[in-house]
Amino acid sequence: MIEIVLGIGLIAAISAALVERRRRIRMYHVLDRMLDQILDREEIEISDIQEGELSSLAGKSIRIQEKMESEIEQAMREKEQVKSLISNMSHQLKTPLSNVMMWRELLEEQVSDEQQKVFLVKMKQQMDKIEWILQSLFKMVRLEQGAIQFEVTETSLKETLARAVNTVYERAEKKNIQIITLPFEDCRLLHNRKWTAEVFSNILENAIKYSDVNNQIEIRICPLELFTEVKIRDHGIGIEKEELTDIFKRFYRSKRVEHKEGSGIGLYLSRLILEQEKGYMTVSSEYGVGSTFSIFLQNCQNSSAKLSLE
Repeated sequence: MIEIVLGIGLIAAISAALVERRRRIRMYHVLDRMLDQILDREEIEISDIQEGELSSLAGKSIRIQEKMESEIEQAMREKEQVKSLISNMSHQLKTPLSNVMMWRELLEEQVSDEQQKVFLVKMKQQMDKIEWILQSLFKMVRLEQGAIQFEVTETSLKETLARAVNTVYERAEKKNIQIITLPFEDCRLLHNRKWTAEVFSNILENAIKYSDVNNQIEIRICPLELFTEVKIRDHGIGIEKEELTDIFKRFYRSKRVEHKEGSGIGLYLSRLILEQEKGYMTVSSEYGVGSTFSIFLQNCQNSSAKLSLE
């Protein structure tokens, strides 16, 4: 009797061991297949996987695969962005660098003192342009990556506007373009003076560049409930309706102004700055008549008096 019981127990143990072995082999094959599907970036098949350990592993494998796919897509986007950035940097720097080389070669020849002075001035202008392009590109990349930190505080709008106008005054004077700021009561808005002045300067520079001589630019301040609107209106060449959404894209330049100097960075950089300040910008324009850019900055009472943004 004891021998029969022992025999039955042994058979049961052997059967259990065989069942467990088959289960482990099946689990191994399923896991091996799932890993191959992850590595080959194929959809993981779970139709034949029942509830239990395998089902839990399959769910985790799918999440791993989704995360990997997301990271791969992000890496590909960043790779394309880098390629685009390098390509555009090369394009932007090609002309001024060529001009510098040309003026340098001319200076190496036998030229009069007067000609030498002219060539040096032109050479400096091109080097200044190269420096501006590089600085703008560095700012743009660092803002995109969140590497720049700047403080947003309650700041006088009048002082920020004055700073911006002063930076473009000489260019406007050369074309006899008046910059008229309509009278307004000064207010303190949430912004960073240095960076927001750069936004205003970029828009004013474009207005001067694309306007004829003996013209004018008007700046109007419109207080609103949540924001204060700063309108900058020019009487330049204007923008075609189909291009209004494109002008804020990185490196975008209309074919109609390709003959004029420009980098296609200013408006894109301005938008990035305003996003950091929780503000925004819009544009309305009529081709051949002029454009109006509206910059919206937060009124102080709508958020904390001081923000540190990245």
